[in-house]
Amino acid sequence: MKVLAICGSLREKSANKGMLRYAQAHAPAGMEIEIADLSAIPFYNADLTPMPAAVQQLMQQMQAADAYIFAGPEYNYSLAPALKNAIDWASRAEGNAILGGKAVALMGAGGGMGTSRMQYHLRQVCVFVDLHPLNKPEVFANAFAGGFDADGNVLDEKVQENIRQQLVALAAWANKLKA
Repeated sequence: MKVLAICGSLREKSANKGMLRYAQAHAPAGMEIEIADLSAIPFYNADLTPMPAAVQQLMQQMQAADAYIFAGPEYNYSLAPALKNAIDWASRAEGNAILGGKAVALMGAGGGMGTSRMQYHLRQVCVFVDLHPLNKPEVFANAFAGGFDADGNVLDEKVQENIRQQLVALAAWANKLKA
């Protein structure tokens, strides 16, 4: 199973990228996780023709994915623009061919409630683009409570375990949706 992980934070040392790196390193047997690079993706603009090379590469990665993992911080009680922008680009594919019907796991590290509001808004976006978010287990982490090192790597054992459990559940969910 090919899973594309997309991070809403563009910072290399973000806790959210750290969560995706942890997921990539601890993927269950039969799952391959690739982490997309959104740093060169321009804001969606239908006038950008032909589609910029960085966007074309992301669309190819998304098309090849069997499922997704979306991770990101919570900005102003909602999702980060980089993640929403990637979804906006992909949603313009004819017939919603890149997103429609695919499974997605959501995770995030932030302050306070650890991205719960961001994930709620992201679920609303998923409904419109016909993505199927995994309901359980949920992965929320406080990025500022000592569970991550200075490079964004996950140190908290409970967060690590939640990520591993979520990956197993994502594989089962994606296979169920394919059946």
